[in-house]
Formats: sequence, C-alpha cells, structure tokens
Amino acid sequence: MSAQIPSIEHQIWLREDDTQNVMAALNAGDATARFVGGCVRNALLRMDVHDVDIATSDDPAAATAKLEAAGFKVVPVGIDHGTVMAVGANRSFEVTTLRVDVATDGRHADVAFTGDWQADAERRDFTMNALYADADGTVHDPLGGYDDLKAGRVRFIGDAAARIEEDYLRILRFFRFHAGYGKGDLDAEGLAACAAGRQGLARLSAERVRAELMKLLGADGAMPVLRAMAAAGILSDVLPEAARLDRFERVLDIETTQLFSSDPVLRLGALLADADAAHSVAARLKLSKSDAARIVAMHTDTTKIVCYLSMREVRRALYSMGLELFKDRVMLGWADDGKTTNAFQWRALLAMADSWDRPELPLTGSMIKAAGVPEGPDVGRVRAEVEEWWIDSDFTEDEFSIIERLKAVVQATVY
Repeated sequence: MSAQIPSIEHQIWLREDDTQNVMAALNAGDATARFVGGCVRNALLRMDVHDVDIATSDDPAAATAKLEAAGFKVVPVGIDHGTVMAVGANRSFEVTTLRVDVATDGRHADVAFTGDWQADAERRDFTMNALYADADGTVHDPLGGYDDLKAGRVRFIGDAAARIEEDYLRILRFFRFHAGYGKGDLDAEGLAACAAGRQGLARLSAERVRAELMKLLGADGAMPVLRAMAAAGILSDVLPEAARLDRFERVLDIETTQLFSSDPVLRLGALLADADAAHSVAARLKLSKSDAARIVAMHTDTTKIVCYLSMREVRRALYSMGLELFKDRVMLGWADDGKTTNAFQWRALLAMADSWDRPELPLTGSMIKAAGVPEGPDVGRVRAEVEEWWIDSDFTEDEFSIIERLKAVVQATVY
C-alpha cells in the first residue's frame, strides 16, 4: 500500500504561465494531460527539475493542433513515437501520446498509441519513473513508484529481464539511477537481470552508452555503483579502461568534502591509468573533441605539479598549461597524494588558479619590426625569445625592461 503522496502544487515550474497554458491547452475537450517521469520524481524529492515532460491521451495530430491554437511553436522531435516539442515563451515541453510497445529489438521500439494510462505506465523502465501529476499538482502512482522512491529503491517495472530485453540501455540506466537516487544495496532482481543480459550492451551505439556513463560518473553515489558493476562483469564491458577505481573514489571524496561541483569528465580521466587508455576511451565512446583533448592532456602533460609549488611556479604552470589542465592535474595529484595533511596546500593551488588573470606580453609585431627585424618568420622567433625571458621574469610589467630585452635579442642576431 503506497504511502500518502504529497502534492507538488508548490513547484515554481508548475505555476509558471507557460506550464499552466500548455496544460490548459492539452486538457481541453475530452483529453487528459499529466506531467510524467523525471519532473514528478524530482519534485517529490525536492530536487531540481530541468525538463518537464507531459503525457497526453490525444494523438500527436490533435495535440499539435491544440498547442498551435494556444500559441505554442510545435516541433515534431519524435513524431514516430508520438513526441512533439511545445516551445513556449520561457520553457519548452516534450509532449508524448500515451503508448504501448508493439515490438522491440533491444535498441528501438515500435509503438502504438493508446488511451490507457495503466498500459503507458507499464511500458516504462522503473517504478519511480512511472509517476504522473495533474496540472494542479495531484500525483498519480499506478505502480507503487512513490514507495520505491522514498526507499531509494530502483526497481524495474514487471519482469526485470523482459524490460532489459526491450532496451539494453536500461542496464546502464539501472546503475545510473541507483547512483543518483538509490540507497543501500542495489535491487537484487534488477542486478541479477543486468548481469545476465550484459552481452546486449554490445548492440548499443557509442553515443547512447556515453550519455548514460557520463551521467552515472557525475552522480553522488557513483562509487558503490561502479564497484557493483565491476563485480557483475558489466564495467569491463562498457569501460574496460577503468583501472583506477581507487583514484576515482578519492576524487569523489575531494569533490564532496571540499564542496566542489561534480565534474564527470575529470572523474572519467581519474579512472584511467595512462594516455593509451585515454585515447581508447575517447575513440570508443566518441567523446567530443574538447572532452577527448581534455582527458588525453591529463595523462600526457609533463608539467611538474606538486602540492608545494610556489606562487611563481603556479603562475608559470598556468601560463603554459591553461587553467583547465592545471586544475585537472592538481586534482589528480591531490587524489594520488597519500598524505591527507597536504589537503590545505592542494586546495590553495586551486584557489590561486581561480584568482589568476592570464597576462599578455606587451610586445607587438610593429615594435619588433621597429627594432630592426624584417618581416617574416624572424618576427615570431624574436617574440618567442622575448616571451621566454618574460615568463622567467615572472611576467614583469616593466615596459622598459621588455624593450631592453628586445634590443638585446635583436643585437645578438645578424640580419
């Protein structure tokens, strides 16, 4: 028997004009529309709500007509599966017709539209995602999802193995949701079904796997979940390069105790042992160019990073490495440091980095040419030599000294 479910009527997003207008439009006539999934789940947990999804008994054509009549721009983002995007003045909504799965192949589903709310709930993955709410905030719980939500229990709807065979991505979602919402041990039936069905993960696209993995890595409860995945043989299937669970755990501990924001890319880099692993992950998961470059740089940069760097050494490292790489290397160095009493010094390095403004060498091409350097590659070479001296001088702002150094460099060169 489910506990008394509170209303979510006081949620700010629910009372916004766009939200009330979209619900008024969709509830016109004989149709019923309800909020569904993550927005209801997170609202009940008093967590941030980012995306507002809506289920409707109308078919996509009828829903589109109502939305357009109410002044919303409608984008058919997933029309084959009954989903349109309603774009309001300040918020967008995914609106999906109630549906049932007709056929599945482990990656995709063919669906049929229905007016049956129970059937729509039963086709979803976890009970905590099968929560609905009316426009006034009244919550509907057809499958006991609220009790599971309160208990921190990520439980498949119906037969876990059957849910997984419909879409093998649900294996990763099971672990990701436990990392974000779970308490205690993972659901035994779900864990066993994931382990039994793990070979199906090979059928998934790199993009889908990457999206779930990065969300999992960024969750507060990622560490025990990764250990459970490793024990079940699943971590080696999806992230065989994950050789440094010890460092990953330490990075999580630092982020938590120091009140730093979760950084999934840093955490991924912390899991990897070397540059070869970084290149492998970047290629296999099809990371973005920036994320790939970042995790490779963590493992290829050779700048000396220790907790006792002087301020001058910090400025020099920051200038050559850039802020992001410097902070990544500091975090990995901190995580690898077995002496916990050094935490203050590591934290100080990050504070210095955040307060640092990158200086610009006050030397222009025209100044170099005026000193007698002809146009061409020598201009860049002379500038580089002056810059090297300027860095060694701890970025002096004395323009006279910089000009004198320029003269010395030019005089030592025969043109």
